[in-house]
Amino acid sequence: MNTTRHRPFRHDRRQALQQACATTCMVLGGGLAGGGWAQAAGPSTLLLKLGDDSLTVLLDDHATARDFASLLPLRLTLEDYAATEKIASLPRALSLEGAPAGYTPVAGDVAYYAPWGNLALFHKGFRHSAGLVRLGRISQGVQRLAVPGRVAAELVLAGR
Repeated sequence: MNTTRHRPFRHDRRQALQQACATTCMVLGGGLAGGGWAQAAGPSTLLLKLGDDSLTVLLDDHATARDFASLLPLRLTLEDYAATEKIASLPRALSLEGAPAGYTPVAGDVAYYAPWGNLALFHKGFRHSAGLVRLGRISQGVQRLAVPGRVAAELVLAGR
């Protein structure tokens, strides 16, 4: 009697597992060779580091937000603007492919203001603004941004 187990699909399962691991590493590890951001379905999580504090940002899933994520990690100096938001210049303009003409931000929104090419982190709501594209939302702790003066910040993909 033959007591050896026969595993006819062992190679197929191993190959499927290797492909699944490679896909997971691409999505969680920041994308393609060269550091590009993977265009996976669904939002990504960022950390906004402010000194000893870290705020969680849930990134929206659209072309402008993915283009923003491709810039990470970023070290920025956030400045007050209109006692409503903190702003910082980005190293380059972002894609506006499929972006709305504007929107009305609320406290906690992270946005791109195309006319100036800057990042805007809202700690208060504001009126509808043409050229403003929401990138994501700070999940909690937005009041940490409501401090006067400049604030050193770093934005990174969570888990990095």
